Amino acid sequence: MLVLSRKTGSSIRIGKDIVLTVVKIDRNQVRLGIEAPLNVPILRQELVIDLPEGVDSLVFEEDMMGAGR
Repeated sequence: MLVLSRKTGSSIRIGKDIVLTVVKIDRNQVRLGIEAPLNVPILRQELVIDLPEGVDSLVFEEDMMGAGR
């Protein structure tokens, strides 16, 4: 795992198409802005369902894939 320190307003680029921006930092919370192509699913980890072994792909509900974009 790569761990980075960033200040409010600074960004991190992942590959060619994904940019993470630190929007706000509070005492125990960080707000991130994520810019990514619409075909890249973005979910909070607690929303990802563990799949049985041997299942390679995740199926996302339509309203979750584009939420907040």
